[in-house]
Amino acid sequence: MEYKGIKVLYDDNHIIVVNKPNGMLSQKDVTGDDSIIEILKEYLKKKYNKPGNVFLGSVHRLDRPTSGVMVFAKTSKALTRLTVALKNKQFQKEYFAIVEGRVLEYEGRLEHYLLKNNKKNTVSAYTFPKDKAKKAVLEYKTLNIYGEYSLLDIKIITGRPHQIRVQLKEALFPISGDLKYGAKFKKGEMYLCLHCHSLSFEHPVKKEKMVFNSLPDFDKCVWNYFIKYLS
Repeated sequence: MEYKGIKVLYDDNHIIVVNKPNGMLSQKDVTGDDSIIEILKEYLKKKYNKPGNVFLGSVHRLDRPTSGVMVFAKTSKALTRLTVALKNKQFQKEYFAIVEGRVLEYEGRLEHYLLKNNKKNTVSAYTFPKDKAKKAVLEYKTLNIYGEYSLLDIKIITGRPHQIRVQLKEALFPISGDLKYGAKFKKGEMYLCLHCHSLSFEHPVKKEKMVFNSLPDFDKCVWNYFIKYLS
């Protein structure tokens, strides 16, 4: 099922899991643009013919230019339980990223201390502890190389704002299309090549392990360079 560009991967009485497209807000911001929450509330209201307001709780976020799997809570009980599970690091997220360079190491682990500038909405990375900076850790594997691009599979150990984007830029190469963090401007490639392809967690009511997967939009950015590998 697809609604206004959002692919619905799973829907029951407690949660809804979707694939967020590139360029869509996770939550409202100063731009005033509709976020995925408003669009999904509209979808649920129509699908179930619901009167009045629709409850939908945000469990986690993806940056506006990042696509991928997200889960939302349809009840306050589900929201509370999922939020606690996320805080206790019981969510597992994996991302695909295409970087502008040849990553020859098969796998690696990156550790930085990240400090966010809220006024500029940017994050700086340091290799040493710094006042107010928060530790960020991720692990990566190099899946494939095409020309001067590398496809990485990334598992985040700590969830921080812009973590993958700034850590890859500092330690390896910038993500293709990420002008904020050092990518080169290339006409026709100005989509951030970062996609949450796997999300797993325990269902807040059924207590079953849930695993959801999705692929990026191969019509955008340079994802099509790796379409044969990922399909």
